[in-house]
Amino acid sequence: MTAHEDTAVLKAAGCQVVRAEEPGAEGQTLSSILGFIGPGDQLVVSRLERLAASGRGVLEALDRLEARGAALVVLQPDLTSQGLPGRALRAALEAVAELEPAAASRRRRPTAAVNEIHALQRAGVGPVEIARRLGVSRMTVWRKLKAVEAEAAGA
Repeated sequence: MTAHEDTAVLKAAGCQVVRAEEPGAEGQTLSSILGFIGPGDQLVVSRLERLAASGRGVLEALDRLEARGAALVVLQPDLTSQGLPGRALRAALEAVAELEPAAASRRRRPTAAVNEIHALQRAGVGPVEIARRLGVSRMTVWRKLKAVEAEAAGA
């Protein structure tokens, strides 16, 4: 469904204010909405994946809505965060979020410091072994070594 089709579906459902995420501004529109939505308001989305990319993300948005006294309404499929259906939705989202990897484990490892790589190289350790010891890719090691060489050549 395109953004234009989403807008048409939301307006047909009676939404008076329709906001769309701008390209490159992922999450900013939702954050803005969650910042001003108030008690008794409803956040209506055409589909659940329009709210967040993961079950954990949807659950976090739902928590923020509920903290502000607002509700979530999903048009396709017909879901709400209110009443008994809302408790079932929350239970399903919590189950999905439990199966998703934690955000911290998805983060990339911090890049190895040039000093560590260079020190290991001076100690006679090869690039493949440096990569293994530091838990980084061989390409990272090669790039860092090349940067050190370029810096030494320019000095």
